[in-house]
Amino acid sequence: MIVDFPTAALPYGVFSQEHRRPRLGVGVGTRIIDLDQAATTGRLTSVDPSLLTTGRLNELLAAGRPTWEALRSELLAKVPTGELGDGREQSGVNMHLAWEVADYVDFYSSRHHAENLGRLFRPNAKPLMPNWLHMPVGYHGRAGTVVVDGTPVVRPSGQHAVDGTIVFGPTNRLDIELEIGFVLGGPTVAGSPVQIGDAADHLFGVVMLNDWSARDIQAWEYQPLGPFLGKSFATSVSAWVLPLQALESVRVAGVEQTDPVPKDYLQSDTPWHLELQLEVWMRPAGTEEATKIAAVSSVEGLYWNAAQQLAHLTVNGASIREGDLFGTGTISGPEPEQAGSLIELSMGGTQPFQVGGQDRTFLNDGDEIILFGKAVTEHGDIPLGPVSGVIQPGRH
Repeated sequence: MIVDFPTAALPYGVFSQEHRRPRLGVGVGTRIIDLDQAATTGRLTSVDPSLLTTGRLNELLAAGRPTWEALRSELLAKVPTGELGDGREQSGVNMHLAWEVADYVDFYSSRHHAENLGRLFRPNAKPLMPNWLHMPVGYHGRAGTVVVDGTPVVRPSGQHAVDGTIVFGPTNRLDIELEIGFVLGGPTVAGSPVQIGDAADHLFGVVMLNDWSARDIQAWEYQPLGPFLGKSFATSVSAWVLPLQALESVRVAGVEQTDPVPKDYLQSDTPWHLELQLEVWMRPAGTEEATKIAAVSSVEGLYWNAAQQLAHLTVNGASIREGDLFGTGTISGPEPEQAGSLIELSMGGTQPFQVGGQDRTFLNDGDEIILFGKAVTEHGDIPLGPVSGVIQPGRH
């Protein structure tokens, strides 16, 4: 999918042409500039060329924040002048996953989403579990099934309940989750938690993220240990990694957290919420056009921010590796049209919503989902790379 990036964005991506190996590039306008070539020909001098010539971001992620900032400063100076060349049109390249994912964690940080699902899953209990307002709740996912934008998603199979009988077969309640993902660098050693004031040393950039979910498999398996097969089959991320530095102007304070007040390790005076406008589009199988089915502001939708999530992720001494990824969890607002998942839009499948002239609840084979995000600034919009996927029939 072609994205028009302003110079203020300069996102990183990995691309290839014909039979050439994947190469690291940076997006500007609708073109991509070859950083591998710029480094090997001596036109980029702020960082060691070896960080830019491996066809992935991991080496740059490992180098740490001073290196990230030095490279971005040089790119901001040289890209507009044409010193790094004109680049290639995005339409003429293949995009790849921009980094090798080390570990993957998904949080559950939207209060509206958590309360909506709580009412659906536990109708006779309080919507929020007792721990939810005390810490960012999350689970460890499967790094090996993180895939890039445009990768088809095969309908997963597993155990689930049908009319009170436990059966094995393809999920009947395939869902999406609208999320933001954070790519980490600046590796740490085990036993050394990341202090919340040091979050910027490790939060490299952001991606759009879709945590595909098989709700019937999830409902049967998730107690007592949480999601497993219902979520581990695929997690899609955008091909472009937008540096966090590009979003400095949209960092704001989030919702006031006073009841209860978070523990000291989760408190910061630095505004860490990102004010992003997010959208869910759906193209039902057999139709030509995609339709917007939901939209939400990330500030309105998230209770816990990225710095709090990172501090909690490591507070027990867990280490960071370059290429670690964590997701915010589904981002939903208070209104029905702000739902970041189909289970919320359809009230658990009981109230179909309209899209493309059809009544829909969960995903059919052939459906396509596209997630968009952007920051609205006084100097223009800064888009995140979109993330999309088409559902293919199950193989069991």
